[in-house]
Parts: sequence; C-alpha cells; structure tokens
Amino acid sequence: MQGDITEQEVDAVVNAANSSLMGGGGVDGAIHRRGGPAILDECRALRASRYGDGLPTGQAVATTAGNLPARWVIHTVGPVHSREEDRSALLASCYRESLKVADSLGAATVAFPAISAGIYGWPMDDAARVAVTTVRAASTSVEEVRFVLFGADALAAFERALSG
Repeated sequence: MQGDITEQEVDAVVNAANSSLMGGGGVDGAIHRRGGPAILDECRALRASRYGDGLPTGQAVATTAGNLPARWVIHTVGPVHSREEDRSALLASCYRESLKVADSLGAATVAFPAISAGIYGWPMDDAARVAVTTVRAASTSVEEVRFVLFGADALAAFERALSG
C-alpha cells in the first residue's frame, strides 16, 4: 500500500535504520520524530549494552514504538547498493531477521518500508523483488506483512513483484 509507515496500526513497524540506531533521514528520521524520545532512549541503551559498534547490516533489533500506533519498532540496517558487489543476501537478511524478531515478540502484523531503496540507492524494482521473495519464503508466525511505500513508483514496483 502507499502511505506513511508511521501511521500504521500494526504490532510492529520496521525501521530502515542506520547502524548507529540514533535516527537519520527518510523512514528512520520519520519514525524517530513521530515515535518520540522513548525510541531513542531504548536505542541508546542498546548501543551501550549490546551494540557498541552499531547494529550490523542485515541484523534486526526491537524497541518500543513510543508515540507510534504500533507496539514495537524493529530496526534493521540495510546494505548500501553496489554495482561491483552483490549485496542482495544482506538485503534479504533484513527481512528475515526482522520477521524473526517479530516472531520473538509475538507480533501478528508487521509493516515494512522498501529497505535500502532510498538513500542507500537500491534500484526499486530489485528491492521489491528481494523483499517479496524473501517474505514469501520466510518461516514465520506473522499473519500479515504489509509493505508500506512512500511513493507511487515504489508501490508500482512492489505490485509488479507481488504479481510475478
């Protein structure tokens, strides 16, 4: 669906985070702004305890959703797209690991953005293909996965991937 991921009434919203977990631009910035300081507080605690060097690319971790209508935010760090190196396994890992975290939380509904398809430069059609293929193949207890996409071009790419 096309929309604003920060408005989704789901159990968990996935954040296309940077490794610092301290907020940033795009989806990451929007989630931190709308969710409020509780998210950043938990991210700081994660950095101080488990992720001193930052969250590794392809991994996922959960925090509160703060003021968002969701219960949790699952932060995952997508890879930067490269023409020289195939990083699609890392992108797929973001979706798989996020679903594993969702399962550990007991989340039945999860909203994903198009991970790595913004500032990280991943071509939208390929990002959609990796996302849809990975989620379809995942072994998960999540009942509903929602791809919440910011623009019409992203929506069209995901619709093509879903029909393929």
